[in-house]
Amino acid sequence: MLGRLNHVAIAVPDLAAASAIYRDTLGAKVSAPQALPEHGVTVVFVDTGNSKIELLEPLGEGSPIASFLEKNPSGGMHHLCYEVDDIVSARDRLKASGARVLGDGNPKIGAHGKPVLFLHPKDFAGTLVELEQA
Repeated sequence: MLGRLNHVAIAVPDLAAASAIYRDTLGAKVSAPQALPEHGVTVVFVDTGNSKIELLEPLGEGSPIASFLEKNPSGGMHHLCYEVDDIVSARDRLKASGARVLGDGNPKIGAHGKPVLFLHPKDFAGTLVELEQA
């Protein structure tokens, strides 16, 4: 069921500053910012060759990233995203094994234009897990 690591997401208080660190200090290719109002974030992707780093900044009132940054003002690792071949089959299998799917349990379209789901961190060794259909 579990495919390759798609990205590691890092919540940041200042997307432009974080992007500059990856672009200017580390020499990475950084995408243009993309606002995702349905997820309450603005994102950029840092290309690492074999995967990506997703930098997340809060967007709008009630952003889940805003509450994360209240607890972690400097930012930090937010979630890991893994690819799956069939997100609905993966969801059903995980729920049958007792894993909790966040939200209403239905996939939403993510930053890559593909269906995504989030899994409760308490079910995955304290790590928020995103699944993205490959």
